[in-house]
This record gives sequence, structure tokens and C-alpha cells, in this order.
Amino acid sequence: MSDTAASLRRKIASAGELESVVRTMKAMAASSITQYENAVRSLDDYYRTVQLGLVACFRQAETMGATTRVEQKEIGAIGAVVFGSDQGLVGQFNDVMVEFVMNTLGNLPGKKTVWVVGERIHSRLADTGLLLGERFILPNSISAITPLVGQILIEMETQREKGEIAQVYLFHNHPQSGALYTPVSQRLLPLDEVWRRDLATFRWPTGNLPEVMNGGERTLPALIREYLFVSLYRACAESLASENASRLAAMQRAEKNIDELLENLNRTFHRLRQSGIDEELFDVVSGFEALTRP
Repeated sequence: MSDTAASLRRKIASAGELESVVRTMKAMAASSITQYENAVRSLDDYYRTVQLGLVACFRQAETMGATTRVEQKEIGAIGAVVFGSDQGLVGQFNDVMVEFVMNTLGNLPGKKTVWVVGERIHSRLADTGLLLGERFILPNSISAITPLVGQILIEMETQREKGEIAQVYLFHNHPQSGALYTPVSQRLLPLDEVWRRDLATFRWPTGNLPEVMNGGERTLPALIREYLFVSLYRACAESLASENASRLAAMQRAEKNIDELLENLNRTFHRLRQSGIDEELFDVVSGFEALTRP
């Protein structure tokens, strides 16, 4: 059925309203990206500092002939913390993460429990058959990340004390340049000899040998707590930065599609209007010729 001028006007008005919403969401995503990207850059420096502190503690313990107690590697049930999104309009953000989680956990032995951060990805993971544990609400600002990390750490410690999990993995999207992101994973626990050997590969940034003041008995546990905290905090901040980058890209594509739709609708409307004018002029000319015909 052909469109009428009235129906085209309604479609043009609806497309204009939708474009206004898309531009608003685009502006919000662009403004949110900045705070999360700044947080990620700051966390990278702090994360590096915590790692160097751990390296200093281990090296000093080795120099003094002491043996620093580190948890041995455990093989057993796995707890996976997966960061997704609470809102839609993020393209393939959650789908990519779900596929990555399934492929990664599928290659690991043992029972798996997934703790989900984000409503959208929770609904997708619920269809995979994985055992879902505690569900967490995704923070909507930088200040809300710290309480979330505290809740996750408490849940991790509770489940480890009960013997429900032996290992913990983190899954989140890592931001890249050009509004791109890639899914990554990190084995957070246990802090075993494998983890310690990885730290040993770090080079001290200066020629001065590090020294831990007042020994490492209190310093090492404090640094380990900071290591766990900043690992979760950074994963959440990177996921939020990736989510807003994905939403910004999706809104840019939507804006482009709406512009093309409006252009086509306006072209059709003007063609239909001109056709109507031509028909009226033809009727007037035909009527005039009929009246003047001898």
C-alpha cells in the first residue's frame, strides 16, 4: 500500500524524535567514557605499584633466607566473576563475552560457578546451562565501584571458607583504541607458585635495591589485599569503559541509519507532494481546455 503525505509526515516526525533520543544517549556515552578511561589509566599505574611492592617483599624474603608462605596451586571448583552490562544498545558486547566465557571455562576441569555483574549478561548466561551464583548490580559511576568490589571479595572469601571454590577467574571486556574492545580473563586465585614466578619476571625500575620497612609480615598481607582489590576494580572499570565505547559506536551507527532513513522519507514526501501538485495543475489545465473548446 502506498504511503500518503500524512503517513509520511508521521514517519518523518517519529524518525526525528528517535534521532533526538539517539543523540542524547550518544552524548551520555561519550561523557561517561572519559571518567572510566581516566580511572583505567590511573589503575594501571597503581596496579604496577602494587605488583612491584609484592616483588620487593618476595625478594627481601629470599635475601634473608626466609620462606614466604604462598598458597599452593589448587585444582578444584572454579568461581568465575563475569562483567557484562545492565542496559542494552551495546551491540555484541554481552554476546561476545558469553561466547568467550563458555569457550574458556569449557577447557577447564571441575565444577564451575559463575557470579554475574550485569542484568543483560545474566539473562544470556542463564541460557547456557552454567551454574549461576550470586548476582551483582553493575555500578553506574566510579564511586559505586568500590562497594561492588567489597561485595565480591566477601562472597569469594565466604565460598572459599566453605570449600565451594578453589580457584577464581575474572572475565571482562578490555577497551582498545577506536571504540573497540576485546574479552580477556585473569586467574585471580589461588596465589600460588605460578603467580609468584610470574611476579619474579618483573624488573625493578631503578638500580637501587628495594627494601621493605619493618619487615614483610604485615606488608605482604596488605599488598595481597590491595592486589585482589585493584584487580577487581580495574576489571570493572575496563568493562564499563568498553561498554560505553560499544554503546557510543552503536549510537553512531543508529544515527547514521536514521539520517539515511530521514533522507529517503523526505525525498519520498517531496516527490509525492510534487506529484500531487502536478495532478492538480493537470486537472486545472484540462478543465480550462474543456471550457474554452468550441
